[in-house]
Amino acid sequence: MSEFSDQELLERFRDPGGREKHYAFNLLVKKYQQRIYGHIRRMVIDHDDTNDLVQNTFIKVWNNLDTFREDSQLYTWMYRIATNETLAFLKQKKKRFFLPIGDVEHELSEKLSQNTYFNANNLELKLQKAILSLPEKQRTVFNLRYYDNMKYEDMSEVLNTSVGALKASYHHALNKVEKFLKRD
Repeated sequence: MSEFSDQELLERFRDPGGREKHYAFNLLVKKYQQRIYGHIRRMVIDHDDTNDLVQNTFIKVWNNLDTFREDSQLYTWMYRIATNETLAFLKQKKKRFFLPIGDVEHELSEKLSQNTYFNANNLELKLQKAILSLPEKQRTVFNLRYYDNMKYEDMSEVLNTSVGALKASYHHALNKVEKFLKRD
């Protein structure tokens, strides 16, 4: 399978005959599924919750791809959907269990400690706990920049925030993570 550009995938998806729609969408999912999974997983920690959110993200992408205006890049548009789905999930979780924000982070930290992948890599576990100690927005910005190596301009589209505010958030997050790692 050769790698299609986003533009080629959109053209195939929008083929008036409809012959290419499912094929193009499957290629789109294959192209971005791992990146979207990693982005969401770093936010919610739990594999099952992540899979549900990835599925919800791609359902929304499928339902809205026909109306995608191409004002932004396709992957930033999908990251925005994934981020919004994830933040809505975390917010609903807090409401459902009447938990203050700190308790949700504590629960995620517990799941992290029980996860065999992170237990095998003690430094990664410490880093993830440090990231979980960040406020939600800083955590999102840190993950997008550190793990996804996303440009600030693209993050600005995903999070609907100015580049300057994102740079400040990342700087503050980085300082907090460094202090956390030095403390432990």
